[in-house]
Amino acid sequence: MEQWKCTICGYIYNPETGDPEGEIPAGTSFDSLPETWMCPVCGAGKEEFTKE
Repeated sequence: MEQWKCTICGYIYNPETGDPEGEIPAGTSFDSLPETWMCPVCGAGKEEFTKE
């Protein structure tokens, strides 16, 4: 699966692990994240992420 990087803080969203703190289960693709999802480190929106 593709990883996505926050251009603000460098956090990597890895679909294989999801975002446990944000209650996003492992296996959730970036495209399937809710539009309201934010970076768990800096709070940036999905639009601030780029594909790695």
